[in-house]
Amino acid sequence: MQRSVPGPAGRPSVPKLLAVVATAAALVVPPGAATASPAPAGPAVVTTRAALDPALVAGRGARVDYLEQEAEHARTTGTVIGPDRSAYTLAGEASGRRAVRLLPGQYVEFTLPRAANALTVRYSIPDAPGGGGITAPLRVAVGHAPARTMTLTSRYAWLYNQYPFTNDPDADLLHPDWWITECSCVPAATTPAPTISKPFRPHHFYDEQRMLLGRTHRAGEVVRLTAPAGTAAAWTVIDLLDTHLIVPPRVLPHAVNVLAFGADPTGRRQSADAFDRAVAHARRVHRPLYLPPGTFQVDRHVVVDDVTIIGAGSWYTVVKGREVALDTPAPDGSRHTGVGFYGRDAADGGSRDVHLSGFAVEGDVRERIDTDQVNGVGGALSHSTIDGLYLHHTKVGMWFDGPMTDLRVTNTVIADQIADGLNFHTGVTHSSVTDTVVRNSGDDALAMWSEGTANASNTFAYNTVQSPVLANGIALYGGADLTVAHNLIADPVREGSAIHVGARFGAEPFAGRIRITGNTTVRAGTYDLNWNIGLGAIWFYALDRSIDADVQVVGDAYLDSTYNAIMLVSDWPVKDSVRIDGVAFRGIRVDGTGTSVVSARSAGGASFADVDARHVGAVGVNNCGSFHFTPAGSEFRLTDLGGNDGGWLAPWLLPNTITCDDRPPVVPPPPPAPW
Repeated sequence: MQRSVPGPAGRPSVPKLLAVVATAAALVVPPGAATASPAPAGPAVVTTRAALDPALVAGRGARVDYLEQEAEHARTTGTVIGPDRSAYTLAGEASGRRAVRLLPGQYVEFTLPRAANALTVRYSIPDAPGGGGITAPLRVAVGHAPARTMTLTSRYAWLYNQYPFTNDPDADLLHPDWWITECSCVPAATTPAPTISKPFRPHHFYDEQRMLLGRTHRAGEVVRLTAPAGTAAAWTVIDLLDTHLIVPPRVLPHAVNVLAFGADPTGRRQSADAFDRAVAHARRVHRPLYLPPGTFQVDRHVVVDDVTIIGAGSWYTVVKGREVALDTPAPDGSRHTGVGFYGRDAADGGSRDVHLSGFAVEGDVRERIDTDQVNGVGGALSHSTIDGLYLHHTKVGMWFDGPMTDLRVTNTVIADQIADGLNFHTGVTHSSVTDTVVRNSGDDALAMWSEGTANASNTFAYNTVQSPVLANGIALYGGADLTVAHNLIADPVREGSAIHVGARFGAEPFAGRIRITGNTTVRAGTYDLNWNIGLGAIWFYALDRSIDADVQVVGDAYLDSTYNAIMLVSDWPVKDSVRIDGVAFRGIRVDGTGTSVVSARSAGGASFADVDARHVGAVGVNNCGSFHFTPAGSEFRLTDLGGNDGGWLAPWLLPNTITCDDRPPVVPPPPPAPW
């Protein structure tokens, strides 16, 4: 994404923004592009944002250079799968919890909502019988242009078993001494031993591919995606299509050019040493380093400090690398290395004044090894910026180990990661992530983790998170003066939900002001496999210590929550030693819950003002407290500050009536609608 973006205070509304983008897009035609023929009639155009009507999320989420269309709204000879919110299902991991399955010879057709010269297809194809993935063609035809072939792969999808997962569908339990829901037992301690079906817990089914079309096609032309006869894939699932109008490549004639140092833009020769030489020279002469169009093979980290690296645009400049096994583990425990741009370690002083923009990083990570540093961007980067990157197939898109300060991440796409999308880990301060999209992360999409040293004064704002396969859309683990604002989070799958505030994982305490403001979640409130209960779209978890900071949740909208909208919980072994106190909810809209508006499974209390709810599936407040059920009522107290409409917070529930139903039945709500 190559554009200048004003700060949040200057944001236009989404409908106005799309109108401006569409007008500008019609004027941008890459040099040499052919004039498009009149558009043939196609299926009706239904554009969405996170499978929602854009009007429902105006002003929230990332501003992007594409329009999104869900396959289930398109014309197809295939079969719509879903809706299904179960883990380990293709529909459950799909955007909007629906997709289209194509058999060989079947197709799905979309109509371009505006001029486009590039496509992103989110899809799934089967794994190889023994794991490791397959490749298969997808025929892409746009208007009257000759059809092209996109090569799909499942090499970066299909994980199995228990954390940290395996690529082997025939593997036995990785942890037979762990409790599992499937048998409600600890298999290693159960006689007779239970039979566990294989493959066990398949997940992480989807991937995405991008394609430049070579010409600009007009609005109204038809995009047909066909699973051709003879494909190696028994089926092809199409989830969604993003259509882009990409501007021509950026050219920087007066910058240091990486080609001058021997980098190979064809990707046939290794360019890591050339990158090192170019970075050193650019730093020495105080000029930016330019990465022209091409694919550069870089199979290890490029260490950056006091340097600006600018690509031609993430569609044109691709830095690609294989994952390489190390002869001996590195001091940090890494067993592999791979492509990535890394600041120096914080223990060595870190890096500063690093500016990365306008290129893609394509990794080769197919398994989760938590000690491996095989991330797209890493290390410690202070007083630095990252803008307009596309990070794909690395372990974590960006993992920052502080202490470090003043990092700005903007206008970036992080897709198909094995673990987190981005993590501010340990002593990251005065830093932010805005206008960034994270899709199909294998763990928290955006996280701040104050392990050992507190994070402080950081912001996640105006980002879009879609379909994190494990854990949460946005997670805060300790820290002070943190802000989560105006984000759009959709379709978390399991062991987490949309927004999480957790005193866990050895994090420092929450302190100062924690502000969670103006966010929208949809189809969140997921099922927790370990507890065998439903979570909230937003959930607070006291485990290592109590949560008692000034936490205010203001102006959020929780739409179509599978279970609860709001949850406050502590784990059973610590329920009598930790509390959650003083969380204030104000100006909230809850449109649809499968169970309750509030589920309290902790000691403590919270206040509520102007919280409106409709289509609530169970009792408005499911108050279990710490499960002591004292004559004085629950250990969790609710304070009604007025204006709470919809009948969910009736006077008889206050302040601490016990209404505990451990696993209430789920009543699916209707789809979200304008309030």
